[in-house]
Amino acid sequence: MRNSFRRIRIHFDVLILPHYNLISTAMYLRSTPICIFLLTLFYSFAAQNPTPAPAQSGAILIMGATAHLGNGSVISNSTIGFEGGKLTLVADATTIRIDRSKYATVYDASGKHVYPGFIAPVTNLGLAEIEAARATIDYADIGQYNPNLRSLVAYNTDSEVIPTVRSNGVLLAQVTPSGGTISGSSSVVQLDAWNWEDANYRADEGIHLNWPQMSAAGGLGNPEVKKNEQYDKDVQALQHFFEEAKAYAQQAAPEVKNLRFEAMRGLFDQKSTLYIHSDNAKTIQESVLFAERFGIRKVIVGANDAWLIPDFLKAHNVPVILGKTQSLPAREDEDVDQPFKTATLLQEKGVLFAFSNDGFWQQRNLAFQAGQSVGFGLPMEAAISALTLNTAQMLGIDKTCGSLETGKDATLFISEGDALDMRTCKVTAAFIQGRTINLDNKHKQLNQRFEKKYRQ
Repeated sequence: MRNSFRRIRIHFDVLILPHYNLISTAMYLRSTPICIFLLTLFYSFAAQNPTPAPAQSGAILIMGATAHLGNGSVISNSTIGFEGGKLTLVADATTIRIDRSKYATVYDASGKHVYPGFIAPVTNLGLAEIEAARATIDYADIGQYNPNLRSLVAYNTDSEVIPTVRSNGVLLAQVTPSGGTISGSSSVVQLDAWNWEDANYRADEGIHLNWPQMSAAGGLGNPEVKKNEQYDKDVQALQHFFEEAKAYAQQAAPEVKNLRFEAMRGLFDQKSTLYIHSDNAKTIQESVLFAERFGIRKVIVGANDAWLIPDFLKAHNVPVILGKTQSLPAREDEDVDQPFKTATLLQEKGVLFAFSNDGFWQQRNLAFQAGQSVGFGLPMEAAISALTLNTAQMLGIDKTCGSLETGKDATLFISEGDALDMRTCKVTAAFIQGRTINLDNKHKQLNQRFEKKYRQ
């Protein structure tokens, strides 16, 4: 109910309030019933976004592109076919003979590149629209322990940010809450839908835990780092909460339902994952051992210090979702390019990792975070895997997406050049479960508008 009221408030504040004078005029003139006027106004703004694509109606064939399969393999001259939303053909064009008449649409992608749809993990895409407008932000709530909060039901498919992200190949996202100690549950969505029910790809696949920090800066104007005196108490409180949750989960039908503990059930039978947000090497280690005591499947998020403990991460089979690569090092005495090199080190040590980026609109630059690491030793195909199949494995969706393999969803895109390089990335076609996605967005519309202006 709270999210419903928030959604109404968002529509009013963002769409209606700026046009208060128009509404007042309409009420004064009484020329149109106010309810019809408001509905017309609202839908005129909603219509600015591209309409979600219909289901795939005919077989599609992509010929001649360099196909990056997402699993580390490359086909330099590929043939890719899909029908009914599923990949039916992924092969080397030089080794097979194709009957093009069987396909309703044929793309000649010679000289271009094909990739699986990139997946943006740990993002509040669709939960925020305008950072300076509080009414458009719905990714956090009050309180410290909120595992029962579901990001999926707050996801706004009408966000104008989503089409700008799709235009750079990001076709799925892990919509994630934030704030407090336990933020709530994340869900995986596909980025072309009428509503959150249609967008849902995997609901409530993980709980997000912000592990307590051992130290913190003194505050504004005070760069001194101080020890967190509450750290041990915070960890003990977490221990107590998880013990209670585990005891509750062992009851098949509790007499009194506890919504917070109900949301935690999936952790203890490993149906869902615990995403632990932590950057410090010591707290990463402590949090991993903490999760293991409860038999919980875990993923570390952020992990600035992952390069200091790769052997520990490998020994404990802990996947890592790295924070943004294009950033400064965590400490003064670290190499200035350490964030660029971390992925390469984890790759060499055999640690499963994925790339992420901050916030929501920033996800359009997700691929360039991986491209930065390629410039510092990470193999190209390993970087692509860290945007696709690696992420899919962590989110538990790798059986249906994350790589170009027959039988999987036809979620992929075509780029004129290297999609990891901002100079050459130009997505010309994209498909989600076989549906041909409209790549128009507000940025392109503004570009076209002002191009016309300055040509006049």
